[in-house]
Amino acid sequence: MSQPVPLIGFGQVRHSRLRPRRHAFVYPTYFLMLPLRSLQKQAPQPGQWDINRGGPLSFFETDHGDGRAPEQGGAIAWLDEVLKREGIHDATGEAWLHTYPRVLGYTFKPVSFWYCHRAAGDQGGSLRAIVVEVNNTFGERHCYVLDAPRYGVEQRADKVFHVSPFNPVQGHYRFRFMRSEQGKQGEQARTVARVDFYDDADDVFADAAVLQTSVSGTLQPITPAVLRSAVWRYPAMTLGVVLHIHVQALRLWLKKVPFFRKPAPPQTFVSR
Repeated sequence: MSQPVPLIGFGQVRHSRLRPRRHAFVYPTYFLMLPLRSLQKQAPQPGQWDINRGGPLSFFETDHGDGRAPEQGGAIAWLDEVLKREGIHDATGEAWLHTYPRVLGYTFKPVSFWYCHRAAGDQGGSLRAIVVEVNNTFGERHCYVLDAPRYGVEQRADKVFHVSPFNPVQGHYRFRFMRSEQGKQGEQARTVARVDFYDDADDVFADAAVLQTSVSGTLQPITPAVLRSAVWRYPAMTLGVVLHIHVQALRLWLKKVPFFRKPAPPQTFVSR
């Protein structure tokens, strides 16, 4: 069986605020989709892109989880510990990480998704869990563990972590994930991650989302040529993520969307 290869996705980020004021934006983006368990085991090849190595576009495991260094087992060791603490012992297959890279040494990762699979011989290596890793602009991080997810089926988690000053820390998220493989007729592989926020504040809006967000894109293998193209097309992509956050925050403030002060972070690093 051939080893999975690291992928890069080119697509869009979409945000739509439905209340109390309508506000929406779309911007182009790209992201990494890395089979991290396999990449940790593979010896670096001369001339090939590799993890934990600097470059115009790079990825370092210390940017995730508890910042564990490769010699300490890296991000996979952290992930396995999280899953076992949550009673998930059979996600020993591939762990695909959907995340932003470092571009010219800089990165900010609002959200990353860990797609954790069973071993190849266990139900065909099917999806077993998803860990949603969230960072805010205050340097804080929190993870939501989704147990027994299925592609295309909605998953829910209570919101416990502050992200935006224009959303309270209450209510819940609804997640939906989709991924298609490359088709025989030349269709490109594609991934979609959708996260909608419900504040549960009023019976009138009990089933009405406050915010609908998604990141989607078509996937292709990482090659030196593709990396050069990504950096040339979007040389300040990750810096632009932070810029977009602050520009959109200003626009919400001008629209007089209610502002919520930042509470203390949750006492636990992981919630279910």
